[in-house]
Amino acid sequence: MIDVLQNENDKQLYAILKEYNVKATFFVVGKEDEQSKALYKRIVEEGHTLGMHSYSHNYKEIYSSEENYVLDLMKLKNYLLEVTGVECNYVRFPGGSSNKVSTVDMRELINYLNENKLTYFDWNLSSKDADHSNLPASQIADNCLSQIEDYSKEVIILFHDAPDKDTTVEALGDIIKGINVLDDTQILPITEETLPVQHLKGNSIVQ
Repeated sequence: MIDVLQNENDKQLYAILKEYNVKATFFVVGKEDEQSKALYKRIVEEGHTLGMHSYSHNYKEIYSSEENYVLDLMKLKNYLLEVTGVECNYVRFPGGSSNKVSTVDMRELINYLNENKLTYFDWNLSSKDADHSNLPASQIADNCLSQIEDYSKEVIILFHDAPDKDTTVEALGDIIKGINVLDDTQILPITEETLPVQHLKGNSIVQ
C-alpha cells in the first residue's frame, strides 16, 4: 500500500506501475486542487484501489476526539465519492492503529469503523522509507526483498509517496522485479478478498 501526499513523483510512480502491470492501493489525504482531483481519478481509472488515510493528516486534530476523527474521515469519504464516483471503504490510520500519539483509545475508532462496515489496514512489512528523508533506494529495496519470503501468507508493504521520497520511486522497479521472480507470489491491490493486517482489533493488541 502507498500513502499519498500529492507531489511531483506521481508521474514516474504511475509509469512504473503501468510498465510492470502492477495494481496498488493508495491511501490518500484530502486535497482540493485540480491536480489532486485528477490524481484521485487516475487511481480509479487505472485499476488501483483508492483508500482513505485522512482528510487533514493533522494528528493533533483528528486524534483529539472520536468526533473529530469521524468528521475528518467522513469529509474525505464524501469528497472522494464526489470526485471519483467511488465509495471508499478501506482506511489506514495516520501512524497506524498502534500509533502512540492518539489521545483517543484507538479501539473506539476501530469499533466505529467496524459498526459502519469500513475496514482498516495496517502493514506487516515496512519499506522504512519514512525513517529518513532520503533513505537510499538500494536500502529501501533490501528492506522489502530481504524479508518478504519470511511470510507464508499475505504481505502488506508500507510505502510513502511524498515530495522528499525520490528514492522510494527509484526503488520501486527493483522491488517489483524482485517480487515477481518469487514462487507462488503475486502483487495485488487490496480488495474485499484481502485478509486485513491489523495491529489492533477492537479489544486487543495483536502481537
